[in-house]
Amino acid sequence: MNPARSHTAKTSAMEAAPIRGDSIFATTALNIPKVSSPSVRGHLEIARIDHWIKNVFVLPGVVVALSLDPTQLTPALVLRFIVGLLSTCLIASSNYVINEVIDAPADIHHPTKFTRPVPSGRVSIRWAYAQWIALMIIGVGLGLLVSIPFAATMIFLWIMGCIYNIPPLRSKDLPYLDVLSEAVNNPLRMLAGWFIAGIPAIPPVSLLLSYWMVGCYFMAIKRFAELRCMVNPVQAIAYRKSFGFYTEERLLVSIMFYGSIAMLCFGAFIMRYRLELILTFPLVALVMAVYFSLAFKENSAAQAPERLTREPILMASVIACSLLMGILLVLDIPILHRIFAPTVFTNVQVWR
Repeated sequence: MNPARSHTAKTSAMEAAPIRGDSIFATTALNIPKVSSPSVRGHLEIARIDHWIKNVFVLPGVVVALSLDPTQLTPALVLRFIVGLLSTCLIASSNYVINEVIDAPADIHHPTKFTRPVPSGRVSIRWAYAQWIALMIIGVGLGLLVSIPFAATMIFLWIMGCIYNIPPLRSKDLPYLDVLSEAVNNPLRMLAGWFIAGIPAIPPVSLLLSYWMVGCYFMAIKRFAELRCMVNPVQAIAYRKSFGFYTEERLLVSIMFYGSIAMLCFGAFIMRYRLELILTFPLVALVMAVYFSLAFKENSAAQAPERLTREPILMASVIACSLLMGILLVLDIPILHRIFAPTVFTNVQVWR
């Protein structure tokens, strides 16, 4: 029997063996053998600058906003975009820092994450907390240079990081809520891009929901890939408490749910606002299928999004899909509106 698939096996194993680092705020000295000493490099690593690539999700918010109001495309937008993107990256790094610190006692149980800067002793915990607050203050300060709504979005993004990581809320430990609360960063990034563009109105709810559910889809696949690499059930639960509930079957069902809701909301958006985007459906489906396939690979890149750029098929499909979306946001195709025009009720009236 594969222990990673058996929730019962995990639970009984957990009861039989105590988990090290049970206290979230336990010090690394008590739970984790130090192999080095604190360094500047260690503190830079916990900011996860290599993860800043995720903030590319700000860009669609800018593009969609400009497609609806092209008058906002001015030279000043370039500066706002640079400052806004840097602000988003710093807030994300603040969240990464607190994640690294609080997760250290659990990371020691992961087959690769035990070498991270905090578990290996290359970070001063006291200075890490100062780093966490400093990155937030600078990030929000830069956000105020863009606009008040943008800065408010940055504060909300930081608060969601606190909810995800810090007890007693710590949604990261709660099945399904862990995925939902982490993926909410996706629509927040879209809102950030939208406010960078300078449009005062709120983006369509259907688009925000679709963006949120796509994030849930990706995050659930990450959980699935992580669970598959955890052969020892005690190790799995020690690393991530939600693995005491999750099974491969449950995660696969949730992936199907998130993907379906994402595409239903995306369909609602394009039918209401930009019908031309319907032509992107095959490429969107390809991106989702290729990403899903990564979860079944050994040492999957789905576990570490910063490695996704090394997946050529995924990158090619993402680039092709992004380019097509960008073109269709500004290119009108009248024949599509005739093809998808409602005809059933018209015909009923004629028959009567």
